[in-house]
Amino acid sequence: MAVEDVDGTPAAMGPRLRAARERHGGTLAGVSRATGISASTLSRMETGRRKPTLEVLLQLSREYGVGLDELAGTAPASAVEPRRTAPLSFGDDKAVLPLTRYVGGLHAHKHVLPALDGPPARPRQVSHDGYEWLCVLYGRLWLALGDQDLLLTPGDTAEFDTRTPHAVANAGPGGPVEYLIMFGPQGERLRPRTPPAPGRGNHRPERAPADREEHP
Repeated sequence: MAVEDVDGTPAAMGPRLRAARERHGGTLAGVSRATGISASTLSRMETGRRKPTLEVLLQLSREYGVGLDELAGTAPASAVEPRRTAPLSFGDDKAVLPLTRYVGGLHAHKHVLPALDGPPARPRQVSHDGYEWLCVLYGRLWLALGDQDLLLTPGDTAEFDTRTPHAVANAGPGGPVEYLIMFGPQGERLRPRTPPAPGRGNHRPERAPADREEHP
């Protein structure tokens, strides 16, 4: 692959880098430690605010175990299909199943948090560019959003700007939690085309354990 063949526009490159990292199961901090590239630089490349150099692409290619062509966007479509159909397992045992195989625009995933043996601690929050929408399918999800602590149950949804510090956790013993996520790395949002039904849309989620008198 010639260097001039690389689709080097930051907006085109960013989603590919993020998708490769997510398939690899790495965090920005973990990739930073492994490669020596600062987490802030990695974040700017993934959000299209910085163009990666060929040297950086080579480092990330080795770290993620993918071809340079895949990161650069010059590989045939069949070569960039996910290499595994099983959920990706992360360090906290969270399983992530990608639901979209293309890069760019909205990304969709299904997340599964394992059951807990005891009360949870408040999850550590992160912030980054983008916009997120989530929907709980099963279990009780603790969403820590800024200074809010919300308890979401099946059917509850939430949407937020990911520049707001946020984190999720299983809200407590009783089983796993399954939820869907749609994430727009460039701030893309869902666009409702129909108005809410009369009398709907006024449901407010319960408070998460941290809001209650008995803290976990």
